Amino acid sequence: MKSVKSGRDGRTRIIEGALRRFSQDGVSATTLASLREESGVSVGSFYHHFASKEHVFGVLYTEILESYQERFVAELVSHQEARDGIEAVVAFHMRWAGEHPERARLLISERPPRKQEPGGAEVAQARHGFFRQVSDWWKPHMKNGVLQPVHATMCYVLWLGPAQEMCRLWFAGAHTPTEEEIKGLGAAAWQSLRVTSA
Repeated sequence: MKSVKSGRDGRTRIIEGALRRFSQDGVSATTLASLREESGVSVGSFYHHFASKEHVFGVLYTEILESYQERFVAELVSHQEARDGIEAVVAFHMRWAGEHPERARLLISERPPRKQEPGGAEVAQARHGFFRQVSDWWKPHMKNGVLQPVHATMCYVLWLGPAQEMCRLWFAGAHTPTEEEIKGLGAAAWQSLRVTSA
């Protein structure tokens, strides 16, 4: 009889193998056979834990997103001043991408699961809670006339869009960002999001 421990190990091996394959080949190019081969589990063991490749991706994407968001919020709320928080999050984002390139590639390059797809409801729920926490930090600075009242999507694009593009270049081997450039990305985000006097 399979122990609880070996059951957990099988699931973990599948998730870890999927991270490697999805990051290297992309989700669409990864086959179920290559996932099983990468994780070293049998067909029966795979289907004991997951119903499909899409199910694995949904679980993996959700786990990565929730971990990233948790650390993002922890970094943000540790700063009381608006400029400090804006710039620190950009630096955090680049640091996290450097420390977790496979996970970052997945978040940056792959389409998130939609609500009707495996993991879609969990991703939507995680995003809802995340945006609420960011909004709770943002609103006092907005009311004080320091930060602009921008929609969540526009906020994301102005705040982290350039950093995301830098990560794409980084992962493609085209350019490795310097500390000075990362500081510049933070300063640019601040200039984009702060309220400017007329």
